[in-house]
Amino acid sequence: MSVQATDLRQRLIRNFNTAPLERFQREPLYDTSFAALAPGTAAKKLGASIDIMPPGGRGCPYHYHYTQEEMFIVLEGEGTLRVAGEHLPIVAGDVIFIPPGPEYPHQILNTSKAPLKYLSLSTMEYPEICEYPDSGKYLAKAEAKPGAFRVVQRKEASVDYWDGEP
Repeated sequence: MSVQATDLRQRLIRNFNTAPLERFQREPLYDTSFAALAPGTAAKKLGASIDIMPPGGRGCPYHYHYTQEEMFIVLEGEGTLRVAGEHLPIVAGDVIFIPPGPEYPHQILNTSKAPLKYLSLSTMEYPEICEYPDSGKYLAKAEAKPGAFRVVQRKEASVDYWDGEP
């Protein structure tokens, strides 16, 4: 390949089968191995990761986004999409669309006896607010890069708009 082709390949292509996985585990419920695919690419508004959950694993808490839209593509296995208070079965080949807003809180669960492998895609729009209905928390963040504004707290901890102002 030419130098230009090599550079283009590095900025535009990722292979989820060879991406190095990181494991996140928080017992007893949360366990997933994942690789973020978009960092280092030319992507400005898209995020992507490969996620592999063992039987019984959950990738993240039940939540919804105010800004970002998500898509999940089930590649292998089966599990459950917990969404809007319901539990929907998901299987390999399913493409899941989650728009922003409180109508679609969601969480993927591996309720099977085999690994569940899926692609996660997101419109990486900022600023972003996520709410977590099970715990009453919210997350506010300005952007994805390290050191950017990011806070997680409960609504009850909110202060009055004029608190601390002269």
